[in-house]
Amino acid sequence: MRVDDLTTPALLVERGALRRNLDTMSAALPGARLRPHVKAHKCTSLARWQRDNGHPGFTCATIRECEVMAEHGLGGDLLLANEVVDASRLGTLVRDGARITLAVDSRETIAAALRGNVLEVVIDVNVGLPRCGCPPEKAGDLADLARRNGLEVRGVMGYEGHLMMVQPAEERRRLVREAMEKLATAAREVGGEIVSAGGTGTYDVNEWATEIQAGSYALMDSAYTQLGHPFEQAVFVLGTVVSVSAEWAVVDVGLKALGMDHGNPTIPGAQVWFCSDEHTTFAPGDLRLRVGDRIRVVPAHVDPTVALHEAMWLVDGDQVAERWAVDMRGW
Repeated sequence: MRVDDLTTPALLVERGALRRNLDTMSAALPGARLRPHVKAHKCTSLARWQRDNGHPGFTCATIRECEVMAEHGLGGDLLLANEVVDASRLGTLVRDGARITLAVDSRETIAAALRGNVLEVVIDVNVGLPRCGCPPEKAGDLADLARRNGLEVRGVMGYEGHLMMVQPAEERRRLVREAMEKLATAAREVGGEIVSAGGTGTYDVNEWATEIQAGSYALMDSAYTQLGHPFEQAVFVLGTVVSVSAEWAVVDVGLKALGMDHGNPTIPGAQVWFCSDEHTTFAPGDLRLRVGDRIRVVPAHVDPTVALHEAMWLVDGDQVAERWAVDMRGW
């Protein structure tokens, strides 16, 4: 099959770029230094490539991601880096042999782990992002409570997500250091071997975490590309030009095929004007387009873009190599 045979919009992944991205990150963060975050691609086939590159543990964002990873033999060490109030489905995975570690940040989420028969937790600490996580000074008390109730506390987790896009890199490093000082304070009180943090935006400046939860590096998007990291754009949404006017053109890739929270997508050589439900309108610049032409649209945010598609097509240029199911979609 050739790329032009695909129904659009279609999620394309350049196989060579993906492989190079995985190898680049594995060289920077070998083995357990990287706990890849599967929320970025929601694909067990891609996760298997990451495992085969030497990374034994994974980060998950949803219970379903944990379930599908375990179902495909990838449940050896999964960290659910989100709080839940019903952990019963996770307890079923533990009973069936998966290793699940759950993030907790309150008495209530510790109680949920206990009710669900999840045996291992990390204390989630707020390091500056106003989302989940307990104050650093409360982490030790929560760890003590968890241990008194029979849970194993593996360590701490703190996500400096608010710092991922800070420029320049030295300012990002300085702010990450401040965030990680909060996490280190908590880690001293909590104990355990894990200090889990980071992402694609800070993988190269976070020198304090024992493991980095990067995920977007594998496929990339236009937002992360601005940071100048050594990763290639590997994912695109293939579209068909459906209308051409004197000053603009329209491709059949719209809001329902793109994650838009980081802004408009980009089209190489063109200027995107706006996106509609099923269309993107753009000024083609020097591109000489006709109705029926195929073009590649670069998403601004990879994670929600991938979650909108049932499958990704691995391609080598214009040749389709494989179809990978986006099998961890949904909840």
